[in-house]
Amino acid sequence: MLDRVTSMQVFLRVATLGSFSAAARALGLSQTMVTKHIAALENRLGIKLLHRSTRKLVLTEGGRNYLAAVERILTEIEEAEASASLDRIEPRGTLRLNVPLTFGFREIAPALAEFSRLYPSVTVDLGLADRYVDLIEEGWDLAIRIGRLKDSSLIARKLAPCRILVCAAPAYLEAHGTPQTLEDLRHHNCLGYTLSSTTSADRWTFGKDADIFVPVKGNLRANNGDALLAAAIAGQGLICQPTFLVGDSLRNGDLVRVLPDYPTYELGVHAVLPSGRQVPAKARAFIEFLADRFAPEPHWDREL
Repeated sequence: MLDRVTSMQVFLRVATLGSFSAAARALGLSQTMVTKHIAALENRLGIKLLHRSTRKLVLTEGGRNYLAAVERILTEIEEAEASASLDRIEPRGTLRLNVPLTFGFREIAPALAEFSRLYPSVTVDLGLADRYVDLIEEGWDLAIRIGRLKDSSLIARKLAPCRILVCAAPAYLEAHGTPQTLEDLRHHNCLGYTLSSTTSADRWTFGKDADIFVPVKGNLRANNGDALLAAAIAGQGLICQPTFLVGDSLRNGDLVRVLPDYPTYELGVHAVLPSGRQVPAKARAFIEFLADRFAPEPHWDREL
């Protein structure tokens, strides 16, 4: 079956030039192929498009009506292709962005005003969720993920480092003492985060390679870091959380770092995209924007 759009293009050129042979030369086709395209259109439509004689071609009434429709359709196709190409070159359109809740609230949402000033043709559709999302199935253009990536089917770029620290409020440490060794954690109220793939509510992880595991227990578990932070500041117990969450509280004295002599591991802040497709300019622009914003050292790790 001949391609319908190509047949339309052939018909438009035949009608414009008034000749099968002239259309064939202009399109780089044989005259036989041009004839086949016109015949295919006439068979599909069930009408004659052209009256052919040895001297000239004349459009039928149906041919004139069809020509007007073809000109409109081909113009719309060209405009659609131009628009799609522009999306690859100029950041524009809606960027569907998925980000973990706490990081999104603290680091992404405050940055969007500046991004919008730089790229006014981009609208950000921001989804905040701590659950793992399927980018392709749920239609996300880009996601920010924090941790050690396991899904090799995604395109990933590391944007910034992020360390994990153990902290507590001065009031808690005054009442219960300060742990001096990892073994001491067994005797403290350790507030657990339930969504981490590395440090769980029942086991905290240490070492640069995240290969030292310490069993812990406590009277609060939560699936949100801000909830644990609030409880720790109130003096309820120890938390083991990333520096983007606890950095400000450590700097202002609401929290104190515990066990500073024991190495902690680093999480990466990554931008991830579906593989196997052209990365749109809007996604590339946002990735570069965040990389510049977090470089050379993210503010959450400064002075810690």
